[in-house]
Amino acid sequence: MIGVTGTESKISDRVPKLLRVTAALSWRFVAVVAALYVVFQVVGFLATIVIPAGVALLLAALLSPAVSQLTRAGMPRGLSTGVVLVGGIAVVGGVLTFVITEFSKGLPQLQEQISASLDTIRGWLKDGPLHLSDVQLQQYLDRVVETVKENQSEITSGALTTAATVGELLTGLLLALFTLIFFLHDGDGIWRFMIRVVPQDVRGRADVAGRRGFASLVSYVRATALVAVVDAVGVGIGLWIVDVPLVVPLSALVFLGAFIPIIGAVITGAVAVLVALVANGPLEALIILAVLIGVMQLESHVLQPLLLGRAVKLHPLAVVLAITTGLVVSGIAGALLSVPLLAVLNSGIRSLLSESDKAVEPGEVDVHEPQESGPVDTGGERVEGIDDTGDPTAEHSGKK
Repeated sequence: MIGVTGTESKISDRVPKLLRVTAALSWRFVAVVAALYVVFQVVGFLATIVIPAGVALLLAALLSPAVSQLTRAGMPRGLSTGVVLVGGIAVVGGVLTFVITEFSKGLPQLQEQISASLDTIRGWLKDGPLHLSDVQLQQYLDRVVETVKENQSEITSGALTTAATVGELLTGLLLALFTLIFFLHDGDGIWRFMIRVVPQDVRGRADVAGRRGFASLVSYVRATALVAVVDAVGVGIGLWIVDVPLVVPLSALVFLGAFIPIIGAVITGAVAVLVALVANGPLEALIILAVLIGVMQLESHVLQPLLLGRAVKLHPLAVVLAITTGLVVSGIAGALLSVPLLAVLNSGIRSLLSESDKAVEPGEVDVHEPQESGPVDTGGERVEGIDDTGDPTAEHSGKK
């Protein structure tokens, strides 16, 4: 055995150091990629459970501060949870009812404007540079009808798939609501139970890191909701000034899209531009496009840096890559959850790497005050992420 070991040592010594290091890094990289692949496969297989749980966690981050305030005021935890849930459902239900009502009122006007736009297009095709005759236009319409008939089975199957998707969506909403109730009522107890799987000697550090991560999630949800409101109001005012129909539904769509950073508001805003183009014309569509660009500039250069907070400071490239990965792995739901997950991991890892958090007790971390819950280094400075230049940044926690 000693001779074999000595021979292997001699052979290893003859291998260039660069090759040995590269080989060691390679098999570790392969192991990490394989582990991530397994995680993604499991998450994809359990998407009907993971996605509602993720949505419930986002809602818990938004609503838990209200529950805590009511509890501190003397209200029992269960009653506080019920009051916040009922109030939230009432607000959401009222907003949805208002949006649906406004959509129903604006639909006839949209139909009239679309009909007028189609007549304008028909006149342009006849009298414009193409000079199409009525017979040619009718032939094109007949081709469209024939295409629909030929693909009737695919359209029907797509409708059935959509119905199944709606059923799955309703099931997911019920599961998310059920999970949210327990997150709000006993979220701290659930976390303490989960943290038991961590070894005793590092359990305190993991507990603090987890609380830092949830604090960053609270900060992210608050800031994103406020940014979404500003986006919706800005685009809505532009639609109202230009007199585009369906102002409220389109604004609500922009609000929902803003929860997917960078691309969400752009895509939903493009829908508003398209409606303005079809219903009002190219000039009005250009005005709405200018309003959308202005709102996006305000969001990216003022609101996002100001509101997301120190604990959630993420590089724009990291955000784009996270959204793209989420889209590839799990579609729209993945894009929605990817950036919050990245924010939680960023804050938790920074806590584990912070020397000052070794002396912090889990109970000292107030998850509902994210601006004051970032890790502090040994020099008394708050540890930050990486700024746009790529250099580490730090800001005195007690100095301006």
